[in-house]
Amino acid sequence: MKSKAGRAPRPKDPNSGAVPPSSREERGGEPAEESLHARTAQAIQGFIDLLKQHNLAELEFEREGFRIRLRRDTSLAPPPPARAEAAPSTPAAPANLAASLSEDTTGLVTITSPIVGTFYRSPSPDADPYVEEGDAVKKGQVLCIVEAMKLMNEIESELDGRVVKILAESTKPVEYGQPLFLIDPSQGT
Repeated sequence: MKSKAGRAPRPKDPNSGAVPPSSREERGGEPAEESLHARTAQAIQGFIDLLKQHNLAELEFEREGFRIRLRRDTSLAPPPPARAEAAPSTPAAPANLAASLSEDTTGLVTITSPIVGTFYRSPSPDADPYVEEGDAVKKGQVLCIVEAMKLMNEIESELDGRVVKILAESTKPVEYGQPLFLIDPSQGT
């Protein structure tokens, strides 16, 4: 005898006279779909934790027809902290520079790099630099370019003042947050 769905009806439990729970229901009376949803949510959370723990940009997993791909937008996030076992490939000058800057920068504003890239003082190799030390600058004036992934990003002054020191060397790599310029706002135009 077949039911409307084309399957044989479930046998009745001889002790209770009721239909026993199907394989889709768990013993607690919770349908398997809800349990499956909870397990899936736990698995996805585990993948997210794994992505964060190992600082991965992307993670893809596939099993038995189930596929999940997780991606993190790393362009907005600050760079991960450096690990002690990974020696930096660049010299430790930025750390020494930051220590020496703290002594002489009272009253000065530090313009930092908003991205990782290559620092250029001029728009092209044969052009004059945007600014020189001692130049007066206005808020919004272009100070330099930081190239990242073939995009030229103009770095503008955040205030009126005078360029006291240029801290980065043209055509050299710069890191996120690395100081580029010191500006004295008290010597504004």
